[in-house]
Amino acid sequence: MSNSRLKNRYAFSGVGLTPQGKVPSRSAQSFHVEACANALRDAGLPAGEVDGLILYRHFDPVGGDVDVSAFTVAEQLGIRPTALSQETYCTRSWMTHAIGLIEAGFCKYVLVSYGDNARSGRRSFVKELRNGGEPSDMLAAYGDFSTLAKYAMIARRAMYETGTGSEVWRNIAVCQRQFANLNPEAAMHDKLLTPEDYDAAPYVVEPFRLLDATPTTDGGRAILVTTEERARDLAVKPVCVMGVGEASQPKSPAHMTFEDSRYAPAASAKAAFEMAGITIDDVDACEIYDCFTYTVEATMRDYGFFEPGESAAFFVPERIGPGGSLPINTSGGMLSEGYFMGLTPVVEAVRQLRGGCGARQLGVLPGSKTPNIILCSDNGGVFQSHTTLVLGREC
Repeated sequence: MSNSRLKNRYAFSGVGLTPQGKVPSRSAQSFHVEACANALRDAGLPAGEVDGLILYRHFDPVGGDVDVSAFTVAEQLGIRPTALSQETYCTRSWMTHAIGLIEAGFCKYVLVSYGDNARSGRRSFVKELRNGGEPSDMLAAYGDFSTLAKYAMIARRAMYETGTGSEVWRNIAVCQRQFANLNPEAAMHDKLLTPEDYDAAPYVVEPFRLLDATPTTDGGRAILVTTEERARDLAVKPVCVMGVGEASQPKSPAHMTFEDSRYAPAASAKAAFEMAGITIDDVDACEIYDCFTYTVEATMRDYGFFEPGESAAFFVPERIGPGGSLPINTSGGMLSEGYFMGLTPVVEAVRQLRGGCGARQLGVLPGSKTPNIILCSDNGGVFQSHTTLVLGREC
């Protein structure tokens, strides 16, 4: 069944940010609550109107912090939502969940939030480091520790099959840092990055260097989802959801091949483009989930922007960097702005389409054009779950 009837029916309204980077002596819950309160203030919506609350995902507490749940965040906000949700794993269904709640009439306004004190609390995504060195599963016998190792394995395979490598990832890292240098809110705002700096960075898991991987961040993000009609009555200009696609490929990373048409990023993008009624030629900018530099390359390939083997010619500063013809991750992305998972790209896309991003604002930044359509991605697991969003300035 076609979902084209949903085109431009839903919109993003208020967005909420908090201080980010290293913000000591803060709880993860405090970031959730502050981000949510700021999103509601931005939208001009009374807290009591919120009838859906989705916490982006659950993490184990770090640094002596208490556990965070949707119940405790709702309590601190003083709201009594009809629907509360908090995913434990890396599935990416928050957008379709929000739309479903509203479409079915259970909710009118769904608030989605992310908060973590990961940097101050020294969060690690290597389970063995938390378990006294004990292996978390049988793959540890092969040196497969953590999500990082799984992405590295897939990237290594791509190097063999397509000829990609550090010359591509270097440009992604450097160009995104250049955007962060234009973003005073970015954690890496005052830290320049040259190609030589990238090459000098040590390997963490080959073929990834330190600067290929996203650092953890303290802070929070929140965004309000509602119908386009209701959003027009709020305090800020709505950003319309022209298309949305969600797909999952529940397959272990060792068995994945991106030639499979069911590969989650490709299937998700196909659905989103069909709903929006556009092609890649209509896209003005991209905000791509960038847990690693290779994730950006893989996503853009799977979305159809270039063929396997063409990434070196595609990822050049004249295209993806400040002033480029197809800018990518204009806030600095998770690599250089802040690690808020899928809310990093989505919030930046909304802010760009609304205007007011300062020196990095497309259409103000020299050589750039005002965006009308921005493409976003949200990637879960190891390319196992994926959401694609096509966002528009006008409905």
